[in-house]
Amino acid sequence: MNESPVFTRIRAALDENPVLLFMKGSPMFPQCGFSAATVQVLTEAGIKFKSVDVLADMEIREGIKQFSNWPTIPQLYIKGEFIGGCDIVREMFESGELTKLLKDKGVEFAKTKTEQSSCCGSCM
Repeated sequence: MNESPVFTRIRAALDENPVLLFMKGSPMFPQCGFSAATVQVLTEAGIKFKSVDVLADMEIREGIKQFSNWPTIPQLYIKGEFIGGCDIVREMFESGELTKLLKDKGVEFAKTKTEQSSCCGSCM
């Protein structure tokens, strides 16, 4: 059976971007609180990511929910693997699991603001 065209588009976007956030709006102008909170976590963690505005494409908006079998947006993917929505991403960040996952998958990221400010300066 052939894959649906929207799944093909989603898979192509995932293949092209190591960290991809399907969200409402853009990182600069999120259109929902959950998308804004997820962007804030990724930014705080120093994670470079690309985003897809699901409000600009109804096919992607509905298709991503079927693709992941997850009913809500935002949705974060790392190296093509669905990680979760806002609450899961936040919990993973707070527990250190998000950083570990990125390292395990070979995704480069900057130190978090907290890590940067806690450095004594002698390691630079």
